[in-house]
Amino acid sequence: MSNIIPSAAPQQTPVALNHLAPVVDLLSRSLANPKSAQADDAGAGAGRWQLLKDVVARAYCGAKSALALIGLAAVGAMMILTLQGDGMKRLPSLAGEVFFEPSSVVAGPIQARAETPLEREQRAVTEFIAKRYRVSEAAVSGYVATAYRAGEQYSVDPLLILAVMAVESRYNPVAESIVGAKGLMQVMPKYHLEKLLDHGGEHALLEPEVNIQVGAQILREYKRRFGDTETALQMYAGAFDEPSSQYANKVFAELARLEALRLKAKKPQSV
Repeated sequence: MSNIIPSAAPQQTPVALNHLAPVVDLLSRSLANPKSAQADDAGAGAGRWQLLKDVVARAYCGAKSALALIGLAAVGAMMILTLQGDGMKRLPSLAGEVFFEPSSVVAGPIQARAETPLEREQRAVTEFIAKRYRVSEAAVSGYVATAYRAGEQYSVDPLLILAVMAVESRYNPVAESIVGAKGLMQVMPKYHLEKLLDHGGEHALLEPEVNIQVGAQILREYKRRFGDTETALQMYAGAFDEPSSQYANKVFAELARLEALRLKAKKPQSV
């Protein structure tokens, strides 16, 4: 059996150090045998010196290239942040989010918008009518809003309009009397056809908004003609000659209940 120990497998030099191999070889030989190194002819020494300069020059160029790439990357990142609007302003905060856990933001209580006196009045009137006459609050809310709009348009108290509705139909939008009066305010179409032309005709009286608008117009006309609300109401009911004003008194009683809600809504609300 041979006692020769097989040499270890040659180790591969990293590619990045290949260009330094001649320098390492030259330095090793010089340190191991200085006399031999001095004996080298001048041509060989000059060649090695030139090789050393080439290696150093390559390393210098490589370092410059690396620094240039790093600079370009930094400039590119700055340009991207600038193009994104306030990216530069957010840079410090972004850095903080990377190294520190973002703090939670606690929002304060949301303050609800306070009701105006008119809104409180309409809400109180709606709730009262819905409870008293056992009708849908959502539907009554629409009737009340329409009455206030019509009252402003025709210079009639909206609570008077609502009081007439209560007496005439008890807030039933499809009510119809034996003499042909229709809707919330029991309008007689044959006497007010000209007012219905813009709304499509007689059938439109069963639409709450149309009925309320036409009823408000009639009240305004009668008030202007006779000069007082009581006579206007008696005329509205077709009871002009009735001496006790029974119809007008019913409307006034309902109006008084609604006016009490108005006064309450106008009082300053405690916080």
